[in-house]
Amino acid sequence: MNRSLQSKPARVFSASMMSAVLFGSALGAWGQGTLPPGEGKEILETRCTLCHNVERASTRKFAHEDWQDTVNRMIGYGAPVNNQQIAILVDYLASNFAGDPLPAGTVVPGGVEVTIKEWALPTRGSLPHDPLVAPDGSVWYSGQVANLIGRFDPKTGQFKEYRMKTPNSGPNGLVADKAGNIWFAGGNLTYIGKLDPKTGEITEYQLGAGSRPHTPIFDQKGNLWFTLNMSNQVGRLIPSTGEVKLVSAPTRGSSPYGIAVNSKGVPFFSQSGSNRLGSINPETMEITEYALPNAASRPRRIAITSDDVLWYTDYPRGYLGMYGPKTGTHKEWPSPSGAKAAPYGIAAIGNIVWYSESGAKKNTLVRFDPETEKFQTWLIPVGGGHADVVRTIVRNMMPSPQGTLWLALSGTNGIASVEVK
Repeated sequence: MNRSLQSKPARVFSASMMSAVLFGSALGAWGQGTLPPGEGKEILETRCTLCHNVERASTRKFAHEDWQDTVNRMIGYGAPVNNQQIAILVDYLASNFAGDPLPAGTVVPGGVEVTIKEWALPTRGSLPHDPLVAPDGSVWYSGQVANLIGRFDPKTGQFKEYRMKTPNSGPNGLVADKAGNIWFAGGNLTYIGKLDPKTGEITEYQLGAGSRPHTPIFDQKGNLWFTLNMSNQVGRLIPSTGEVKLVSAPTRGSSPYGIAVNSKGVPFFSQSGSNRLGSINPETMEITEYALPNAASRPRRIAITSDDVLWYTDYPRGYLGMYGPKTGTHKEWPSPSGAKAAPYGIAAIGNIVWYSESGAKKNTLVRFDPETEKFQTWLIPVGGGHADVVRTIVRNMMPSPQGTLWLALSGTNGIASVEVK
C-alpha cells in the first residue's frame, strides 16, 4: 500500500573489509577491475572492495582533505596500510572521486546548555554503531567491527565486553527487554541475538538465508520488530515462542533502516534506499508506505515524539523532516550545516528532536524545537587522542529515562553522554 504525503510549506571484519565499509558509498560506481587507472588502484582493489556492492551508484565525493580524514579513520580501525600507501591512496581517491570540501559544523546559539563527556572504548577499532541505556542504568554499545557488545557503568567508569560466539556477526542495533537481556541484530549474518548479561550466554534466532538484520526494537507487548535493509524486509520475533516472520517492503530496494514504535504499538520505519517511510500492521504485518514529496529524499534514521509525530534524518539531502500520520502532513527543514551535513542518528526527548550532522567538520549535535521551529547546535568534541580525525560519526543515539542523551562515536571509537541543563 502506498500513500503520498501532503506537503506543507515552510564475521569479525578484517581491516581490509573495514575499508570497504568506509569507502563503499563513494566507490559504488566502480567494481574491482573497472577502477580508473592510477598508482593507488591496486591498494584500493586489495583493501577496499572486498565486501561492498560494486553495482551501487556512487553517492559521495570528497575533497583531498576529507579523503585524508576518511583514511585516517580507517587506519584507526586497524587497516594494514603503511604510511607510503596511505599517501598514495589518498591522492588516488582525491583525483578520481573529487568533490567539494565538506562543510564546517555550523554553531547556532540558543538558550539551552549541555555538557558533553566522552569515553574511549577498551578495544581498538570497535566501530561502535549503536548505544543503549538498559533498565539498570548501564550503557551498552555494539562493537560492529570488533564483533562484540560492550557494557559501560557510568557510576564507576568500568567497561565489560562480551564477544560474539559466531565469527563475523557484526552486531548491530541494541535493545533491552524487561528482564535486562540485551537483544541485537547479527548484521553481517542472518540472526537476531539475545545476550544474558548475567551469564554471557548468547542465544541466536535464525532468520533464513540472506536476511542481514539491522535495527531491532520492542513494542509494548514485548514483541521484537526489526529491519533488514539488505533483504528489503521487516521482521517480527515473538520471544516467548521464538516464532519469526519476515515480510518484504512493496518498493524494491527500499532498504528498511531505522525503526521506532508509536504509543499505539505500531512500528514505523525509514526506507534509506527510497523516498519513503513505512509502517507495519502489528496484527496482519501488512506494510503501508508513505512517499515523501522529494524524489531524492533518503530517510536514514527515525524517531517519534510524544505526540506520535515521525521525525527523520534525510541523509543525502541534508534535511530534517517530519510526517504526521494523523493528518498526513509533511514538512522539512534544511539542516544548519547545509546540504552536505549528512544528518544521521536521531532521537526524541518528549517533543524535542535531537540529531547529529555526520558530514560536517566537526560533527555537530543538533537540537530542534518543533513548537518554535528553531535550531540550536553544538560541536561534538573529538577526544581520545584523535587529533587526526575531524568527524566522530554518530550513527545512532538514545536518551536515558532521566533525559541524558547517549551517543555512539563510530569515527573515534568511543561513546559520549550529553547532559541537558
